[in-house]
Amino acid sequence: MTERPWPTPPADLFDLTGKTALVSGGCGLLGKTFCRALATYGASVAIIDLARAEPVRAASELSEVSGVNTFGVACDVSLPEDVVSAVRQVEEELGVVDVLVNNAAAKPADMGEWVRPAEDFSLSVWREIMSVNMDGLFALSRTVGNSMIKGERSGSIIHISSVYGTIAPNPDIYKDSSYGLGGSINTPPVYSASKAGVVGLSRYLAAYWGHHGVRVNTISPGGVADGQNATFQKRYGERVPLGRMAEVEELCGALIFLASEASSYVTGQNLLVDGGLSIW
Repeated sequence: MTERPWPTPPADLFDLTGKTALVSGGCGLLGKTFCRALATYGASVAIIDLARAEPVRAASELSEVSGVNTFGVACDVSLPEDVVSAVRQVEEELGVVDVLVNNAAAKPADMGEWVRPAEDFSLSVWREIMSVNMDGLFALSRTVGNSMIKGERSGSIIHISSVYGTIAPNPDIYKDSSYGLGGSINTPPVYSASKAGVVGLSRYLAAYWGHHGVRVNTISPGGVADGQNATFQKRYGERVPLGRMAEVEELCGALIFLASEASSYVTGQNLLVDGGLSIW
């Protein structure tokens, strides 16, 4: 019996050469790592972030180390007009976006509001967070998705959620927990609600745009090591089958899989990269 030949060698399925990827929140911990991973696999990378000069500088640095085309532009994703303008500039510089990584997320200016108990959590702060985590994510998806459809080209939209959009955080792990540079650790209700909304919207858009060849998936990371004190890391690790928090680079395999043709028949899925936390 003659085996059916591979239409594309499996290793080549992950190649992003010739693709343009746009990463929102591209100057943060996850965003920087995502941009570098996409560039490593050959994609041209557009970086958008709220800080006015940061995305331009980050794009220049990424281009120097990776050799790919990059572009950086400031954008407040909570403002629809900013989103339209930023996407237009990206398209003028790098072409129609093939991969959108919706990674931008908000925290309040006053972090004291972030750690308030649910019964005292401010509705104004709730709306502030939702304006980025949900409204901004939808605005970018709508704008980029429309360009993909009009250009009659398939595309991949990847939303970054959280394991806490699927399961609830355990309050016990936050007692006596802090970041190394100070400040309490907490997961407020608006975080879980917005991240659960991300998963639901991903599934809706996957069904709605599937016949256009636009795939929409979610990555839900577990806790990522980022300066939390030993108390928190120990308590968190005790609840994870793999026994520890994630390193940020460990999210990139899922990212490249969903961005590339390796996942050409995958849409509407929520890939939990959580060390197994959600299975218990």
